[in-house]
Amino acid sequence: MHVFDGASSARRLRLLRLHRHNPRRLLVVPLDHPLTDGTITGGGIGLNRLVGRLATNGADAVVLHKGNVRHVDPAWFTQTSLIVHLSASTSHAPDPDAKYLVATVEEALRLGADAVSVHVNVGSREEARQIADMAVVAEACDRWNIPLLAMMYPRGPRVTDSRDPALISHAVAVAVELGADLIKTYAIESDAEMLRLTASCPVPVVVAGGPRLGSRKALLEFVDGALRCGAAGIAMGRNIFESENPAATTRALARLVHGDVPPPAPVEFYSAETGNHETHVA
Repeated sequence: MHVFDGASSARRLRLLRLHRHNPRRLLVVPLDHPLTDGTITGGGIGLNRLVGRLATNGADAVVLHKGNVRHVDPAWFTQTSLIVHLSASTSHAPDPDAKYLVATVEEALRLGADAVSVHVNVGSREEARQIADMAVVAEACDRWNIPLLAMMYPRGPRVTDSRDPALISHAVAVAVELGADLIKTYAIESDAEMLRLTASCPVPVVVAGGPRLGSRKALLEFVDGALRCGAAGIAMGRNIFESENPAATTRALARLVHGDVPPPAPVEFYSAETGNHETHVA
């Protein structure tokens, strides 16, 4: 299934903005970590300069909470897309898995977002509220024609293995059933199981970057493996903004994720079979 299938014209326009380098691949950089874990350094360059380096080196989108959007130069969002994250919790909470809504679709639109994202921990003590919250957000996304990125993870007191293929597949199924346009989840270690998941899912699946990997080589091998197993891309934060050179890391990942994609012909663009292409800046 193509990412644009079934989308309204307004929703399709926003999906085209997200897929500015490749109509079937995405490189998303979540920067929503400060609310959860405290300030991120981004190599000591500050948030605004970090977003600029991501934008000019091939990142399709960044994920931010609403407050930090105001501290980023809007000009960067002509070169990358803005996804506003609507749910949160802190690592200090009695139950860090209990995500709750902190913003609305309408707020995200007022900030210029091309999409919104919601986090659901399937199996958590507060699963019922999170699923209900996602349903409310999905309805608002339909009303306002804005894409929804669902961040879905098996996490909770009864989850003994958060990388269990059956649990990951179930978490993905929840997002599909509730109307997500894109899904972020863990990569399944088994190539066969990952291929089964991506082949059967009617919604593009991007894999989470996870904890820091030991080297650039290990990072590229992880991403290449996910793409070979049918992932539509990656949503990677720490392995980019905590790297020694976030710009170079983004550029290397963008080349791998996007591939060699020629600019679209006008007929292809208007039929939404491909998206915009921009040259990576060193």
